[in-house]
Parts: sequence; structure tokens; C-alpha cells
Amino acid sequence: MNKPLTTAESQPNDLSQFWMPFTSNREFKAAPRMLVSAKGMHYKSHDGRDILDGSAGLWCVNIGHGHPKVVEAVKAQTDTLEFTPSFQFAQPLAFELAQKLAGITPDGMDRIFYTNSGSEAVDTALKIALAYHRIRGEASRTRLIGRARGYHGVGFGGISVGGIPYNRKFYGPLINGVDHLPHTHNLAEQAYSKGQPEWGAH
Repeated sequence: MNKPLTTAESQPNDLSQFWMPFTSNREFKAAPRMLVSAKGMHYKSHDGRDILDGSAGLWCVNIGHGHPKVVEAVKAQTDTLEFTPSFQFAQPLAFELAQKLAGITPDGMDRIFYTNSGSEAVDTALKIALAYHRIRGEASRTRLIGRARGYHGVGFGGISVGGIPYNRKFYGPLINGVDHLPHTHNLAEQAYSKGQPEWGAH
């Protein structure tokens, strides 16, 4: 196990090179909040505090940090084969996992395409949808529908169909032909509840 960082070691000498996403970089670097380790449901901060990880990393650590089975599986696979390209090559485990995933998906959704993030998944889904209609001879079916206040990633496809104006305002023209449905969030109706069906569940 790696030795935990001391408070001094957890504060890099120079914070200028790393440009942090979705962060006010000047404010953060004026008073940095560093996480130095994690176990189970908690991070450890640079000043020794335990911080509840309420979003499972970025929704990718859903059985907790440092789970022994995950650590062992990652190490075993890395010792054997840490990476293979999926362009004209493959490895058996990719097919085994695809088969397991297809076994739990709804009927008709049994083809698996791996991506490395939600943003890449959204952009890939948009491309598949457009290509599907073009192959069917329906090339004019190019309209995409997003939702106001909806978040769909940081790629150009995701911010085009996404409904958060601030995520789009600095980039000029994006994907053409995108409409946004109104959101269902109504603070007056949902301030103290999870929302009624007529307002949508949040």
C-alpha cells in the first residue's frame, strides 16, 4: 500500500499547469482543496478530514473506493494484459463482458459498444442515430431533441443537445437541428418533495 501523503506533500509547488474542468481555477488555486486518499465511502483530505463521497467518484466508484475484489481484479488483469486496441484486434474478456451485458438489457438492445466516458457515449449515440436513419434511406431525419437544463456531456454533441446554456455560450455554432424540450422542474411545487408525477420525478 502506498504511504499516505503528508500535508506538505499534498500541496504541489506549482498549480498553474493543470487546467481543471468545471472549476473556477483562480479561486481553487488560491485555496486548494486536495484529496490524498480514499477508502470505502470516504475521501481523506490533505488536512486529515474524512469527506463523504456522495457521488461515487463521478458515478464510477459505486461499490466504494479500494474494494479488495476490484483491486485484485485490476492487478491480475494488468499483470496479464493491461490494454488492447479494439481496432482490428480484441481480447476474449471484451466479448465475455458484452455477452453478460446483453443478457441483462431489454429485448432488441443486445449490441454493446464500449466507450470511456458518458460524454463519449452520448456523442457516439448521436452518431449511431444519424447513421441509422441515413442507412435506411431517411437522410433527412437529422433533428435531435434535448431537454432544457439537461446535462449530456462535454463533447460537441453533448453540449449541443444539452440544455445548460453556460456550457454552450463560448463555443459558437454547434450541431445544427437541435431542439430543447422544457424542463419539468418547478421550485414552487417541488421545494419539499421529490415531485409529483405531473411535474416529473427529480
